Amino acid sequence: MTLVHWAPEDLLARLDDVLTVYAEAMEYPADLVAARRGFVAAHTHYQGFRAVATLDNDDRLLGFSYGYLSSPGQWWHEQVRSGLSRGDARRWLSDCFELVELHVRPDAQGHGLGYTQLGALLEGATEATVLLSTPEAPQEDSRAWRLYRRTGFTDVLRHFHFPGDDRPFAVLGRALPLD
Repeated sequence: MTLVHWAPEDLLARLDDVLTVYAEAMEYPADLVAARRGFVAAHTHYQGFRAVATLDNDDRLLGFSYGYLSSPGQWWHEQVRSGLSRGDARRWLSDCFELVELHVRPDAQGHGLGYTQLGALLEGATEATVLLSTPEAPQEDSRAWRLYRRTGFTDVLRHFHFPGDDRPFAVLGRALPLD
């Protein structure tokens, strides 16, 4: 297996593979995943975009992660800000790397790929904080939750609802750099 840093054009060249891994890891239906195509492509143009991928020896995508500088006016940033007090918003969002996606194919999970991707993505990050959102229970006992807790992510918002999604989400964060 090989971990690689991706430029925006690298992610775009493998967008079909990225969406396949996303669908498998999240167990999402094809129509929901197809709707994400435009969002993922647009994210590659955001300030501070960084991405990593894990490839097997045959160049098959096993996992990927990406994010960017969270900024006022961005949809996720504004949604999260609306759920925070003014002080918490200043603390968490004023200099924040937004961890948008971190996924590993189900058949490749349990081998430390998510941990390695997280570390590589945040290595050298100059932002003060990193935030992410993840579905609430029953996923709280998932590998993703265990990874986030093991790497020091704490609760920022719990049982938060994003428009257009009935599921509750947790917003987790931590100070940077990673230890």
